[in-house]
Amino acid sequence: MNMPASRVKLRTTATAVTMTAALLIGFGAGTANAADWPPLQEGAYLYSGVSGTGTEIEVDLGDLGTCHTLPQAVRSLQIANGSAAVELYQGGDCTGAAWRSGSLTRANLPQPALSYRVVPA
Repeated sequence: MNMPASRVKLRTTATAVTMTAALLIGFGAGTANAADWPPLQEGAYLYSGVSGTGTEIEVDLGDLGTCHTLPQAVRSLQIANGSAAVELYQGGDCTGAAWRSGSLTRANLPQPALSYRVVPA
């Protein structure tokens, strides 16, 4: 039995919304590790310390593709957005080893980052 395309799309959208809500709830509650992070909020934020500590730098998610060199190294990232991700680079001017977030990420970076750019998720 074939379902009309509009019902399939609606079901897919509903599933995605449910999964996103579950992830947001999971990020905000539960383990002691999650409690160390600042509250999850829409947008993207880089932190000079691990687990969202230290100096906070807000990322302009609308500025796709532009390389930004940071005034100091960052060690963690928090992003809650549906369409953008952040690529972080070990060196200035978007050089060196790179690490890419998803559009819903809370993570300590594998190495300190000195630059970043926003990319489509």
